[in-house]
Amino acid sequence: MLTGPMSENLTTQNMPEYSVSELSQALKRTVEDAYSYVRVRGEVSGFKRAASGHLYMALKDESANLDAVCWRGVAGKLGIKPEDGMEVIASGRLTTYPGRSKYQIVIDSMELAGEGALLKMLEDRRKALAAEGLFDESHKQEIPFLPEVIGVVTSPTGAVIRDILHRLDDRFPRHVLLAPVLVQGDGAAAQIAAAIEGFNSFDPANDTPRPDVLIVARGGGSLEDLWAFNEEIVVRAAAASAIPLISAVGHETDTTLIDFAADRRAPTPTAAAEMAVPVRAELVETVLDAARRMVGAMARMLDERRLRIEGLARGLPDVTSLLGVQMQRFDAVTERFGNTSDAIVGKRRQEVALLAARLKSPAQIIDDANRRVESEGRALQSAMSRHIDRQQDRYNSLSGRLASAPLARVVETSNRALNDLVPRLTQTMQRRIEDGERRLTNLSGLLESYSTEHVLARGFAIVRNEQDKPITSAKGTRPGDKIKIQFARKEKVDAVVSGSGPKSTRKVTSGTQGELL
Repeated sequence: MLTGPMSENLTTQNMPEYSVSELSQALKRTVEDAYSYVRVRGEVSGFKRAASGHLYMALKDESANLDAVCWRGVAGKLGIKPEDGMEVIASGRLTTYPGRSKYQIVIDSMELAGEGALLKMLEDRRKALAAEGLFDESHKQEIPFLPEVIGVVTSPTGAVIRDILHRLDDRFPRHVLLAPVLVQGDGAAAQIAAAIEGFNSFDPANDTPRPDVLIVARGGGSLEDLWAFNEEIVVRAAAASAIPLISAVGHETDTTLIDFAADRRAPTPTAAAEMAVPVRAELVETVLDAARRMVGAMARMLDERRLRIEGLARGLPDVTSLLGVQMQRFDAVTERFGNTSDAIVGKRRQEVALLAARLKSPAQIIDDANRRVESEGRALQSAMSRHIDRQQDRYNSLSGRLASAPLARVVETSNRALNDLVPRLTQTMQRRIEDGERRLTNLSGLLESYSTEHVLARGFAIVRNEQDKPITSAKGTRPGDKIKIQFARKEKVDAVVSGSGPKSTRKVTSGTQGELL
């Protein structure tokens, strides 16, 4: 049996020989068979996303470093977004990368390694969103005092929606629109953001009313359970909402990023309902109390004004004593005005009666006009006769001078002269007759307007004594005298003068009204 260096060389020469590729494949199979599925906890380092969509990083602890890769198909399904410094638990299988003689883990899923890591990521996200101004107080909107429609974003099967509806019914019932969404797990954040944006996109012209306020609510839970309300997509949707938004996620001690972006934060979903509407009974009591106070204040004001007016009235003099002198002056002026007006009217009536008495009757005026027309007609006929005689003389003279001329020429000349004179004579007579008729018509109308009947028709009257002579002044009468008063249409009344002086009055004591003279 050989021992020593010779034996060692023989043993080495008997070992199988591998190529680099064969050895790499053997190591790959060994590693993958021994560690087909593992969970590794470590801190993410050197994270990067390739253009192909694959994720490359390293997981490290205090003394070791493990390369990691996550293919594109799996990267989109990860529950978290890896970042440098994040402590995670990666699940997958170990394999090798022969091209660089390295081993690595192919990640199938990833989760945060503890609450501390979640809180760190939450704080970093909060700072980043705050730096963009999403949490500024200047962007906050006022919650309407009494909204007509309330939109609620929550799970339709949990106790949250029942608590909100019950609290609204107790305080002030309102119309509620529910957007059913997942409140935890995969896809919850996208549904919550879509519900907020959907309420904001409502058209007021449609049948479905647009909410006046939104409530985003969820019951209590762990940090992981509430994580959907920390997602950036939800926070941005809440900050961009044009409808005032109340966040009510978790219990009073729970805080999520949507609480910073919302216009108001409620510690519980029940408290959110209380913030959304006032208490109807309290409003009614407030209105009644305000009405009672207003009525009391008005009564006190009226009493104060009444007492003040009564005090001022006691300091005023008596109205009768203030106006007594003025009333007497008014009565005196009224009496003088009546006397003056009666005197003026009486004087005007006398003047009219005198003028009427001097006027000729229409028949007489028409007879005079007819006589003047007949006289002018005779004068016109005389003038025409003289004119015809002169023309005849002229004709005779022409006939004598033309006796030596041929007879036909003389006749023709005479006919022409006669034909010229006849139209002129006719026109002259027609104009004279028309002028006479127009003058007669004008004089007749003028006489008719000045006639006694027309004067009486305008409201005047003729007063006569028993001898039918006109009375032109009240001084020509004595009490007891019988007088006759003539009106239009030849109506008359008999009267007796009573009283004395210029203010004598009359009354009908005998005779028949409307008797024709």
